[in-house]
Amino acid sequence: MKTALITGVTGQDGSYLAELLLKKGYKVAGLKRRTSTENDTNIKRIKNEIEWFSGDLSDLASLTEAVKTSKPDEVYNLAAQSFVADSWEQPVFTGQVTGLGVLNMLEAIRQTKPDAKFYQASSSEMFGKVVETPQTENTPFYPRSPYGVAKLYGHWITINYRESFDLFACSGILFNHESPRRGIQFVTRKVTDGVARIKLGMQKELRMGNLDAKRDWGFAGDYVKAMWLMLQQDQPDDYVIATGQTHTVEKLLEVAFSCAGLNWKNHVVQDKTFMRPAEVDLLLGSAQKAKKKLGWTPEVSFEQLIEMMVEADLRKYSGTS
Repeated sequence: MKTALITGVTGQDGSYLAELLLKKGYKVAGLKRRTSTENDTNIKRIKNEIEWFSGDLSDLASLTEAVKTSKPDEVYNLAAQSFVADSWEQPVFTGQVTGLGVLNMLEAIRQTKPDAKFYQASSSEMFGKVVETPQTENTPFYPRSPYGVAKLYGHWITINYRESFDLFACSGILFNHESPRRGIQFVTRKVTDGVARIKLGMQKELRMGNLDAKRDWGFAGDYVKAMWLMLQQDQPDDYVIATGQTHTVEKLLEVAFSCAGLNWKNHVVQDKTFMRPAEVDLLLGSAQKAKKKLGWTPEVSFEQLIEMMVEADLRKYSGTS
């Protein structure tokens, strides 16, 4: 039986990955921070099937102890300060956790379990002000936020440890991936949650920022399969994971509101307070390498994803979930 250690296991990606690995017969260990309140909504169903360790990406000693005790065959580093907007408000914290936290985990593995395979959650935000479209593994990076810069450090330190210490270390450059488990502060959940509340008469309008921004949105449940596949290969490598299709925020609004039988134009108000200081206008990934080498392709379409999220939020507010 293989053992996998997952950081960020209570988050969207961590919960889907934990479910996938448990179904595959893995023993799953989860790292969680000590907090006064516990958010286990995403993993409530499988919480008792996970072996828990207390730790923090900013604390090397706690990571070393978790790796030493759990003896993982695979480590998936999914924890981060992952909300781009907050990275301007908390740039130092973002750098410490999202950037240097990756170094701490790699160092814990190098010192304690160097034969463990490592997955780093890199991000399409590293491309930022894109220099070519679509973006591939060879596209130059140009991050446009403290979050993107921190992710880029994590990405390159993963490559550095792979080349310097011969660790089996991979990075998945994941484009936007969503689900009903997505945090409410992210634009897709903000929209689907707002649609449900408006449909049920709980609010009247939805205030939004840039409606022209384009993103490559996929389903998180599909993307965690790619994470696992990367660590099953003979050689470590980095992969772009994306749908290869892009949609504007306006299209997101149109699809989401139509799922509830509403016209988005009657309810959406643009608000400049939701504009980013430095916008990323277009992200569109090419996952041809992942398709060829991993045999991975996304299964859930953009429209199916948004419908899934709207229906989940409607059930939540109507008390039928």
